[in-house]
Amino acid sequence: MNSGITMPVLVGAVFGLGVYTLVRALMPGRRGAVARVAQIDALRARGSAHAGRYEADRGQAGGAGQESRLEAARVRIGQRVADLYLQQGWEQRSLRADLAVLERSWESFLATKVLLGAAGLVFGPFVFVIVWTLGFGSSPIIPVWMALLFGAVFFMLPDLEVRRDAADKRRDLRRVIGAYLDLVAMNLAGGRGLPESLMAAADVSDGWALRRIKNALADARITGTSQWQALGNLGEELGVDELKDLSSSLALVADDGAKVRESLGSRAETMRHRELAEIEGSAGEKSQSMLVAQLLLCAGFLVFLIFPAAMRVFEV
Repeated sequence: MNSGITMPVLVGAVFGLGVYTLVRALMPGRRGAVARVAQIDALRARGSAHAGRYEADRGQAGGAGQESRLEAARVRIGQRVADLYLQQGWEQRSLRADLAVLERSWESFLATKVLLGAAGLVFGPFVFVIVWTLGFGSSPIIPVWMALLFGAVFFMLPDLEVRRDAADKRRDLRRVIGAYLDLVAMNLAGGRGLPESLMAAADVSDGWALRRIKNALADARITGTSQWQALGNLGEELGVDELKDLSSSLALVADDGAKVRESLGSRAETMRHRELAEIEGSAGEKSQSMLVAQLLLCAGFLVFLIFPAAMRVFEV
């Protein structure tokens, strides 16, 4: 009797603790001076790009009143979770770089994670109700564990999606960088200087990769920094080592046009060889997976042929 009473009390205590922790995390609290200074620095680092994305999101969400209210609530949740990350010192640099490659907002991403996690907390007990209706499982602790499990899985799903999409876009960016270096070398061979060659090569296409490079070079011209330093900052923001290496090499040989052309040509050739090696490796992995699938299909076919005869032998 005591164990029957203790289990619901324990389940209720765990659920109440989870709700309290979620409310405390999302509700704005009193910040110290250090946290406020850190928040000001983070907002200054984001610059006007975050403001532009925020206005674009609000403009898209302004069609209907209910949708705008839901979007406003989503933005508030994202901002509060971002403040919580800032107060705790959770930088998540690799994840921020992935979001920068995908041109997504950090606050919107955090709001999506929190909302999916909350949906997982509801979805877990719902699945338990279905399983319990079918006659499997009767312990009251099972829905709690299922809620926690589905909440954690749903909370991590946006991370997996962002990392997968960012890896694909970085692969495309590396291919564009190889062609971009060849274009810069051609402009240098035509008699242009290094800054003009970098900008002229970026004006060739309106694709997202060259557009990011062109915007970085234009910002460098406005702020007065060197263009190779701007490329290094862009590589740091996007998590692309090729841009950071390019920035370092250009900083060393920026005054010698012949050395710049030689360095860019060798770097572009190296990137092409690396891309070919990756393509060959991917093709080899796909051929191996196809071979395994064919072997499994042959094994299943043999089992299909042997099973009737084997059943007759064992019956005799």
